[in-house]
Amino acid sequence: MQQSVFDVLQQRGFIGQLTHEEEIKQLLKEEKVTFYIGFDPTADSLHVGHFIQIMVMAYMQRYGHRPIALIGGGTTMVGDPSGRTDMRKMMSLEQIQANGEKFKKVFKKFLDFSDDKAIMVNNADWLLPLNYIEFLREIGSCFSVNKMLTADCYKNRLENGLSFLEFNYMIMQSYDFLMLYKNYGCTMQFGGNDQWNNILGGVDLIRRKCSGSAYGMTFNLLVNSEGKKMGKTEKGALWLDKEKTSPYDFYQYWRNVGDDDVENCLKLLTFLPMEEINRLAALKGSEINEAKKVLAYEVTKIIHGEEEALAAQSAAEALFGQGADDAGMPTTEIAIDKIEKGMDIVSLLIEANLASSKSDAKRLIDQGGIAVNGDKIDSVGVIISLDNFDEGKIIIKKGKKIYHKIVIK
Repeated sequence: MQQSVFDVLQQRGFIGQLTHEEEIKQLLKEEKVTFYIGFDPTADSLHVGHFIQIMVMAYMQRYGHRPIALIGGGTTMVGDPSGRTDMRKMMSLEQIQANGEKFKKVFKKFLDFSDDKAIMVNNADWLLPLNYIEFLREIGSCFSVNKMLTADCYKNRLENGLSFLEFNYMIMQSYDFLMLYKNYGCTMQFGGNDQWNNILGGVDLIRRKCSGSAYGMTFNLLVNSEGKKMGKTEKGALWLDKEKTSPYDFYQYWRNVGDDDVENCLKLLTFLPMEEINRLAALKGSEINEAKKVLAYEVTKIIHGEEEALAAQSAAEALFGQGADDAGMPTTEIAIDKIEKGMDIVSLLIEANLASSKSDAKRLIDQGGIAVNGDKIDSVGVIISLDNFDEGKIIIKKGKKIYHKIVIK
């Protein structure tokens, strides 16, 4: 019997909570469903936390369902309080629009928008022109303040302070669902587990205003075996934009995940069949590195394309003495006159953004965390000159996992 997309999502560990489990199973098996996932453009790139949602949209489309990628141009002006301890920084409309345009480019890598197979819309189109009094009467009257305050997204913020601005977020997201239901026949909303209460608000609003049936499903966040969120690096979030996280750094992150996390990441972040994932997950001891290499290559290929994935793979192998090139390694260019005069290692680390300050650089060196061309640096007084460069480059290693190429220009 052919699997439905629900079976696939469940088998691979995506599904968290469901509003109507049996009805959702039936609909996804027997009908072509229009569903949506919202993305607030609070930054100029999507990050790996969004990647789970994008994979869900891709799987759903492969099984004949129609995704709506909703850009939150309106909701971003308010800010979602879910999972936050303070109010989100206010952004200009121009910055929000610019970020949204960058999001669109990413979605087009994963979804087929031809012939109405997928839709991309911006909730600014209906939220920004709203008449405040009319909206309060028509939509606000459907929400109980008492009930809203029991939602985790609000309850967890009451002690630290919850602005009236943020208090409107659930109502606005619920209104999004209503508008997509009316205009596109959208009957399902998906999101991370932190969106559960917002999704319930939309399901209830559609029932009240349209006497219609709507459904919600949330997905598990990407966490490691200890329950901690994945996707954080020393430099911050693991971004999907290669200008913010290089394909090499992206590859290395997945190459270095914990042994216990490999199987889960393969299930959630690749399209590999379960038979292959089960084979890789069964590897033990040092053999698990084979699975990590596959994971790193597959995820990097999905996000950055095969050429970038191969370059990152080749650069990573070069560092382990397998003779490949280092073309994909993060690189800093240094003017030749600086090197001719000699440059102290502390300044060089700061120039390459491997240290945030002189004290940070000195700490790294004192702890034995810096090596140049394989030789550990044991003094902050070391001077790097042209003699250290081989074919116009040197390789700096920071800690166990970070490699950086310095080239002369």
